[in-house]
Amino acid sequence: MKVSIYPKNRFPQGLPVLKSCFLLLVWIAIAGLQALHAQDAKLSQLPQTQTDSIDKVLQIEALHDSGFNFWENRFKGNWAGVFLGVNGFAQTDYSMYPEHSNNFMEPTLWKSNCLSINLIQISQRLQRNRNFIGLVTGLGADFQSYRFDNDYSIEKGLNRVEPVLLTKEEKLKSKFSSVYLSVPMLIEFQIPVKHFDNRLYFSTGVIGSLRLNTHTKVKYEADGKKQKIKDPGDYYLRDFRFSGTIRVGYRRINLFATYDLQPLFTDQHGPRLYPFTLGIGLITF
Repeated sequence: MKVSIYPKNRFPQGLPVLKSCFLLLVWIAIAGLQALHAQDAKLSQLPQTQTDSIDKVLQIEALHDSGFNFWENRFKGNWAGVFLGVNGFAQTDYSMYPEHSNNFMEPTLWKSNCLSINLIQISQRLQRNRNFIGLVTGLGADFQSYRFDNDYSIEKGLNRVEPVLLTKEEKLKSKFSSVYLSVPMLIEFQIPVKHFDNRLYFSTGVIGSLRLNTHTKVKYEADGKKQKIKDPGDYYLRDFRFSGTIRVGYRRINLFATYDLQPLFTDQHGPRLYPFTLGIGLITF
């Protein structure tokens, strides 16, 4: 319930002002209708060829207003949404470790995944009279995990990441996970298909990410009971990472790929691994 801060005797004084404004709006509406009527009368007196050309102009204007004209000022990128992908490592180098522990961080591709939730998007077109090319940025969160193929986990040693051979054999699962806050800087190209609002798009650029959390997790069964060991830490990972990305899609089909421009671990603190992700869009908005 709203309570007015003005005295009651002030309301009658405001009524004449409201009445005057209302009458002014009515007068403007009547004048506009009269002007349209006069314009229609003039058009009816023009030759048929001139009226046909005017009809074409009016049809073009109607097409523009309907949202299907590719000269529309608004440009909308394709960053916001929920995306799911699989993770892996490229250009692997374990030369700083003994041969028997090579590939101790080898992931199972289909069980290593990345869930990206991009909630904020800012789009800016680059063309003056068209909206086929634009810049896209925003904010998102990446939840990345690597399911190790071998019976290994990792721990933070004095000078580097060390492999840990796991001895528990019953239904063993070892995973390495991180959470990142990501900001993209993309250039996007769009091609109208059929209707101008249905567009094939291609974008590329760089994604900068801030690491928020990292942990290892080992799940196993002992004496018929499920057990879990979770160990948080930084594990010599980079606090900031930069990834190149390519994104392409049409309507509900959205594909993306990312490739880290730096190794996963800081120099000489772990195996040389370049993470990559391949995925699809689940929901876009």
